[in-house]
Amino acid sequence: MKSPTQTNAIDFDSAKLQRLGFGQQSPLLERPASLGQLRQQMGLQLQTSLEPQRILGLFFREVQRLVPLDALNYQHKSSDLRLEFGLRGHHSVSYSLSHEGAHLGELVFRRNQRFSEKDQGNLESLLSALLFPMRNALLYRAATQSALRDPLTGTGNRIAMDQTLQREIDMARRHMQPLSLLMLDIDHFKRINDTHGHSAGDDVLKAVATSIKNQLRNVDMVFRFGGEEFLILLSNTSREAAAMVGERLRYAAQAEEHWADETRIDLTVSLGCSTLLPGESAESLLRRADSALYVAKREGRNRLAMAG
Repeated sequence: MKSPTQTNAIDFDSAKLQRLGFGQQSPLLERPASLGQLRQQMGLQLQTSLEPQRILGLFFREVQRLVPLDALNYQHKSSDLRLEFGLRGHHSVSYSLSHEGAHLGELVFRRNQRFSEKDQGNLESLLSALLFPMRNALLYRAATQSALRDPLTGTGNRIAMDQTLQREIDMARRHMQPLSLLMLDIDHFKRINDTHGHSAGDDVLKAVATSIKNQLRNVDMVFRFGGEEFLILLSNTSREAAAMVGERLRYAAQAEEHWADETRIDLTVSLGCSTLLPGESAESLLRRADSALYVAKREGRNRLAMAG
């Protein structure tokens, strides 16, 4: 049986927030004595963080002082952000949050008891305290992601790779799980640029990046390592499984059709694979993958080579 769902749209502006009393400073209270005091207290608490998960966790906890809830779900598709708190309930009420034309995500409250009009009114009032903290958190998240992304391909950049690799190595050792790395290079990429122009080269880079992402799990990470090189980090992936992923990436790149000025570009990629050894450093893991890639190119390209 489908759960009853109530859907609403909310668009707060500054005037509405003032009428609701948000922005008026009042001392923090141990327990809220009224809806207005709870809203003001939440407004102060939520502005202490720029982390969406912490903001929504605090919001979920504080809302329950006034409106009992079993779960809160949040999604902001353009930021690839999805958060869940609590357990799923039979009844839900959802809100689409926006401010001055900017979409701030979808928020769903769940519980086993139907939401009354009073409950919805209280939720809508309390949402006013969430608006500005979430807007600031999303802006901060976007700025952070932009600093760590290659603007052309949308993959992680070299800075992001440097930050991530050591963390993944530490995690693999802590949980005693394998970690593998693929280094992928587009064969004869300079020839593509020289023959068809840099615009065509950029299109090929974007297409290859998309092809790589489409073949991977959500937990796998892709970085643009150099001009036409990509690095793929495969968590909890053995040497044999990484080789299978590498072959899948190679076939996928070759299967796609690439065109420039009505001329088909025959595209292939070469890959080198290394799997983390006991006590191995990040530099050594990268170096072995790079050496394997060199072997693949030396032996004729369009192939995968495994590090020894």
